[in-house]
Amino acid sequence: MIALYGMGSPNVVKIYIGLEELGLAYKVAPVDVFTGKQFDADFLALNPNAKVPVIVDSDGPGGKPYTCFESGAILLYLAEKTGKLLPADPAARFDAIQWLMTQMSTVGPMFGQMVHYIRYAPAGNDYSKSRYITQATRVTEVIDHRLAKNAYLAGSAYSVADIATHPWLRIIPALMGAEAMAKFPNVARWVAEIDARPAVQAALVKVAEVRAATTQVDKAEAPVLDKLFGRGVYAAG
Repeated sequence: MIALYGMGSPNVVKIYIGLEELGLAYKVAPVDVFTGKQFDADFLALNPNAKVPVIVDSDGPGGKPYTCFESGAILLYLAEKTGKLLPADPAARFDAIQWLMTQMSTVGPMFGQMVHYIRYAPAGNDYSKSRYITQATRVTEVIDHRLAKNAYLAGSAYSVADIATHPWLRIIPALMGAEAMAKFPNVARWVAEIDARPAVQAALVKVAEVRAATTQVDKAEAPVLDKLFGRGVYAAG
């Protein structure tokens, strides 16, 4: 049995999808990040970086329990555990891995910072807001170009790269406006196809359940947000 620690953010959604696609038994341990539960000692023992998602696999390597954090690492771990969602051919395998790394190094950080500067930053951050909207748009254009010539990010086969990237790009209308997806027709096609997968639909139902069971950002208290965002008394600079 795998325990999944998380809430409803895109980086957690990708693990729900991976577990559902692979048919692995799992239970959800909600982490209420907007009340600061990721800073509790018990959670820090799982991930000293105080971030979700985390999994604990009771049947890890050698039959021993194993804890894994960082969403990209978790997807690779699950793919290796099952022998699925990563191509066996070395070239195709590294195609999948490099697009997974693109999500980890660019899609997630650029979209995450875009959200921060659009929704949470104080006035006077116009340059930062513009920078991250531009960078999020740029990497989406790169992915759209890739998907113009390939069914999936790694080529012809659905893989961990798609699972990692899909939860971020499917929310483009919510982040950039309802009309924004029209600029990325190949991403739109790819998102719709992945949304229709039974495992993805099952995962999104469970994501809705964990969101209902945890505090949402609009209900978070200012001291928790200060610690989460590293601002106020928690700012280093």
